Amino acid sequence: MARDRDPQQYSRPVRRILVGALGVALLGLFLLWRIDSPRVERFRMALLDRIVPNMDWAMAPITWGAGVVDGFQSYTRVYEQNQELRRELQQMKAWREAALQLEQKNAKLLDLNQVRLDPKLTHVTGVVLADSGSPFRQSVLLNVGARDGIRDGWATMDGLGVVGRISGVGRTVSRVVLLTDASSRVPVTVQPSGQRAILSGDNSPLPPLDFLEKSDLVRPGDRVVTSGDGGVFPAGLLVGQVVQGADRRLRVAPAADYLRLEFLRVLRSHEAERIDDPGVLIPPPPGTLPEPQAAVPDGGADG
Repeated sequence: MARDRDPQQYSRPVRRILVGALGVALLGLFLLWRIDSPRVERFRMALLDRIVPNMDWAMAPITWGAGVVDGFQSYTRVYEQNQELRRELQQMKAWREAALQLEQKNAKLLDLNQVRLDPKLTHVTGVVLADSGSPFRQSVLLNVGARDGIRDGWATMDGLGVVGRISGVGRTVSRVVLLTDASSRVPVTVQPSGQRAILSGDNSPLPPLDFLEKSDLVRPGDRVVTSGDGGVFPAGLLVGQVVQGADRRLRVAPAADYLRLEFLRVLRSHEAERIDDPGVLIPPPPGTLPEPQAAVPDGGADG
């Protein structure tokens, strides 16, 4: 019975022969490229002309790898540039927002100086300190109060339109209830039809118009101003314009920007005559009616 022979007995000599042949080939190639002779140079060029065109398949992975490396480097550069552009865009957005805020603040200040009101009305300008932050109450705080002569019920404007009325006065601050508050009821007039209505706040950005005399005469886009009825607000103050809500009701889009209330103007209203006893008629001024004459009794004269 023959013994099994070890396969390494054959693989080792073959491996040695191949390594030796490869070393000799590399040495010969090195010498061939190092020999400085015109004949050897022509031989090298002829060898390159014959071998290189047929080695495209072998160069394809190298070319693809070089393209991948170049693409990755290009992608890295594009990514860095994109991040830089994003940072610059973010800075530009911040500057744009600041510019818009300054522009709006400037426009409001100009409106505060240029809006023409009743010459008998004077005003006090205050800065908005904070809002109520409640979905059930729409109000803001002003940095003017009793020391500035502020009284309950006075109207407030932001330079473009009516914002609300004073409801609560402290020494240095006062609270303004906005027209959108659920407790707000303001008599208004819709122009040009002249229809009177009540602007009722419902804690939404678009308060509805209630008790319209003839709603078919009112169109979206009509101008809404205060009517002055009841002495709530002075007449003729701009409130906003009529719009049609999603519920098909006629509502008012306020002219004031409630999302950016910064400065408010408190209008000093005219002093109204106070009636202490509403059950008694107001007598006319003295001297406007003739004094009653004393009655003469019968038989008082000689006869």
